[in-house]
Amino acid sequence: MRGKFLGDEDPTDGNLAGIAFGDVWQSVRGPIMVPALQTAVYVCALMSIILFLGRLYLACVLFYVKIMRGKKYTKYKVEAVMAELQRVKEHPKVLVQIPMYNEKEVYRLSIGAICSLSWPVDRFVVQVLDDSTDRTTREVVELECRKWENKGIDIKYESRNNRNGYKAGALRDGLRRHYADQCEFVAIFDADFQPDPDFLERTIPYLLFNPKLALVQARWKFVNADECLMTRLQEMSLDYHFSVEQEVGSSTHSFFGFNGTAGVWRMDALRDAGGWKDRTTVEDMDLAVRASLRGWEFLYLGDLTVKNELPSTYKAYRYQQHRWSCGPANLFRKMFMEILYSERVTRWKKFHVLYDFFFVRKILAHFVTFFFYCVVIPLCVLYPEVHLPKYVAIYLPATITILNAISTPRSSHLLIFWILFENAMSVHRAKAAIIGLLEADRAHEWVVTEKLGNSAKQKNIVKSTRKPRSGIRERFHVLELIVGLFLLYSAIYDMIHGQYHLYIYLFLQAGAFFIMGFGYIGTVTNN
Repeated sequence: MRGKFLGDEDPTDGNLAGIAFGDVWQSVRGPIMVPALQTAVYVCALMSIILFLGRLYLACVLFYVKIMRGKKYTKYKVEAVMAELQRVKEHPKVLVQIPMYNEKEVYRLSIGAICSLSWPVDRFVVQVLDDSTDRTTREVVELECRKWENKGIDIKYESRNNRNGYKAGALRDGLRRHYADQCEFVAIFDADFQPDPDFLERTIPYLLFNPKLALVQARWKFVNADECLMTRLQEMSLDYHFSVEQEVGSSTHSFFGFNGTAGVWRMDALRDAGGWKDRTTVEDMDLAVRASLRGWEFLYLGDLTVKNELPSTYKAYRYQQHRWSCGPANLFRKMFMEILYSERVTRWKKFHVLYDFFFVRKILAHFVTFFFYCVVIPLCVLYPEVHLPKYVAIYLPATITILNAISTPRSSHLLIFWILFENAMSVHRAKAAIIGLLEADRAHEWVVTEKLGNSAKQKNIVKSTRKPRSGIRERFHVLELIVGLFLLYSAIYDMIHGQYHLYIYLFLQAGAFFIMGFGYIGTVTNN
């Protein structure tokens, strides 16, 4: 029998192979893919309803807090406490910690603001905890501390030869200094935070009035919110967190997640909770949960703001969001049983911490945003046999979005951009949450968020147009580009063959992923 040589192939072989592949695909598509996708739709619908009910509950409580004047801190009679302090001149001693790491752009602002606090100069100690690895930065920070020391401020410059425990390790080591034992309270400010002079006068009286109070948390005010579109969108998300989540947690359960800065702790409560631990990248939340389980109460002051800076580069923002998403999921994994079996708090409070605080806000919200809006809905376009209810695809998301946007009315015209931006960022948040739950690689990654010192005023900052970058990984973000291509294909298919008519949303969302994938967002510094 004569063998086949190149060029002697039967032209029908390719057609037969294509037919065979088509038959296999149809045999998989109908019995497997369609039911699996339909199940995913129902699961996402359930998660969306849970998320909607959570947002609705927060909105109802906030309505009571705002309209019925139910803010918890307004019930404290702290004016009399402050007046008594002024009369007897017996102010409690306060330790003010400033953890920093290579903060050459902002160190002078924070140290200057904190050293200018209007608390009796002999009743507070400023502690600069400098973990900088850059020798020049260390020298200028230490020089700044000496300058204020010469002005009569009790300021201590503390540095370490390692970064063990990162921020938690620095704060923990700072509390071990002999002079810290003489302090009744400790205030914490990150290197880019600039409190007003009356910060201690507006926070310490609450702690003196209520001995069960462990923490007083102030709100953040962003000095560079108008720097670029990315900072405006961040402001919308964080305003919801402070205006709604923190306010509701404080008013209903006396519990919320410590923001790691712009807060004052009672030393006894901090020690009673076990002090700072570095087992996750959210040491602030870890401490707050442990203190709450010991029966301590928290108070959020929505009317007290502290100026600080938002990350304005996309790279810095991605690292920050990885830490903020991975850390809570990892802490949830580590503390689930401890919270569940805690005997010093009520069942209602344990339910609030486990379900609402951790599960819904820190895990479920990321999964719904990415898997439903960026994966399941585009797949439904490619599988017209799958039923996608309008209330799930349109009405619930629209309502949740409106509830989120109410807290920042000045940016309501940016609502569409905010939705697209949050959906695009959800790929990193969902990934980080999974890493935290599984405690996989990068679960303990700590990258300090880069601060630029109100960068829009600096000459070495340019808006995100064409910018020089080095290396493919610095210029292109592969994950965003892959998701963008998938969304673009789904949009084109829906425009030509689809029945859901979601192609406008899919085109816009694909564009958002491409913009972020090519790095054309935020600001960058010229190398």
